[in-house]
Amino acid sequence: MIGEELPGSRVDRVIVLTARLTEALKADIAALERGKPKEMRTIEPDMLQLCALYGREAAAVTPAVVKTLPKPARDKLAKATKEFRETLAYQSRLITRMKNASEGIVRAIATHVEKKRNATRTYAPPAAACKRPASAILYNSVI
Repeated sequence: MIGEELPGSRVDRVIVLTARLTEALKADIAALERGKPKEMRTIEPDMLQLCALYGREAAAVTPAVVKTLPKPARDKLAKATKEFRETLAYQSRLITRMKNASEGIVRAIATHVEKKRNATRTYAPPAAACKRPASAILYNSVI
């Protein structure tokens, strides 16, 4: 048993890491809803390290380990995991909506610019050329 870790302590760490990641996702959602994506916490280096740590710790919590846990610990893990997944799904939907809106705006601007550049030329003279001074008619009639 020396050097071997108790499954409960690893599960407790996973629960704590899950809660921290959930809070970071909620902060990201708030930043996105305020229209300030630069304030997102999950893009910070310490959060990326936390995600990597969570991945390692969560990989060690297998279904066999979960079955050996007491019911309160299993319930706590299930609740933390459920909240994390729901928050992650909402953040993902919000980011997708913002991405689609941004791409739509860029596409609309590009289409407008393309229409301006490739304006069709009609056979009629430009509008500015039609506004001739009355004196031009006199000169033509004299000649």
